[in-house]
Amino acid sequence: MINVLFVCLGNICRSPMAEAFFRRLVKKENLSNKIAVDSAATSSWQIGFPPHEGTLNILKKYNISSNGLIGRKLRKEDFRKFDYIIGMDESNIKNIYRITGKSNHPKIIRLLDLTKYRKDVPDPFFTGDFDETYRLVSSGCRALLNKIRWEQNL
Repeated sequence: MINVLFVCLGNICRSPMAEAFFRRLVKKENLSNKIAVDSAATSSWQIGFPPHEGTLNILKKYNISSNGLIGRKLRKEDFRKFDYIIGMDESNIKNIYRITGKSNHPKIIRLLDLTKYRKDVPDPFFTGDFDETYRLVSSGCRALLNKIRWEQNL
């Protein structure tokens, strides 16, 4: 099983949106038996909470299930469990390095570095623009699946 973890600051906006979108994409491509998906936070603020209302509204708008999305904190042992650890912005990447103790490891990737955008996914908790976040996350997730397919011969 290939394990993918999406990470953002609070695990209530960007990373659960990416988890839900990627899970649907994996299912649509009949890869659910080969790829498992999860998400986590670099902070402890929203542990145990469901996604932000804005994320839930976007997922509902695109008919994407939000079942099972509950905030959790990234743990050091996640580095061993996950094959791909995807941060939403440069700050997340630095925090992932700090929490896992693994700097500049190739399994730790900023999501939009896989796309033409090559920038951070803005946090809609602060910008209020969940539509832009969805557009960027969906683009990044498609690119990530292409990367995984190529690297894992799927």
